[in-house]
Amino acid sequence: MMSGSGSDSSAVALGRQMTVEFYDCSAEVLADVRRMEEIFLEAAEVSGAHVVNSTFHSFAPQGVSGVLVISESHFAVHAWPEHDYAAVDLFTCGDGVDFDAAVKSLAYGMKSGQWIISSIVNRGILHESGQLERLVPVVENSRSCGLQLSWKERFERSEARAISSCIDIYQCSGIDMVSERSWQEFSGRVLERFCCTPECDGKWVFDSYPEGVEFFRAFNRGRISGVVSPEKQTVYLSLFTDGFFDPRPVAEFAMQELNGTYYRMQVQIRQ
Repeated sequence: MMSGSGSDSSAVALGRQMTVEFYDCSAEVLADVRRMEEIFLEAAEVSGAHVVNSTFHSFAPQGVSGVLVISESHFAVHAWPEHDYAAVDLFTCGDGVDFDAAVKSLAYGMKSGQWIISSIVNRGILHESGQLERLVPVVENSRSCGLQLSWKERFERSEARAISSCIDIYQCSGIDMVSERSWQEFSGRVLERFCCTPECDGKWVFDSYPEGVEFFRAFNRGRISGVVSPEKQTVYLSLFTDGFFDPRPVAEFAMQELNGTYYRMQVQIRQ
């Protein structure tokens, strides 16, 4: 809901902003800062935008943010490879930029399975009098509109009992992929740092087969397990606890320990 005067056919907008949610993208692409910059430069070209400057940054352990400054305004992105998701902001101060062409080009480059235009906003409404209309967002119900930005807050608000996380880590090179001792030590480090002390350990199971290995480790509040594919250099971890743990630091720690290139993550709050 906006406060301010009604629509005016004589008014013009100084700019137009479109926000787009890109889902089911390639995590590998989203984690590659150079590739992401190339994708956005290509999208700017096909849309008719004129690039003035480009700045893209890769975060540790993963994630990309970038901005193309164009003579018409800007294209911006924030990417979460662990969720196959990218949030994109397209802003133009003229009618010479083809948003549809830009969106299709970005979707193709990021290999998005679905994208949604979440908003199209006219920015800077200028009336015939030369006065700018002042539009102020009004939130009618802050409880219904507010979204938690941390897993802990969501866990506590939902009065959850447990939490589980599936973490897929790709292009791992920091561990002997078929060694039982390596996985026992790795799982122990994860549990000791995030979940429990070593004396709380329970059952340990390890199995190997031609395609890879599996392991399972129980502890007093839950379990950690993994399926390992040496051929793909990929590790599929699952962690469950009766109580809370923060899944993102666990994923980042595991990727650092395994010297992976990027990871994907799915989290479930268990009530």
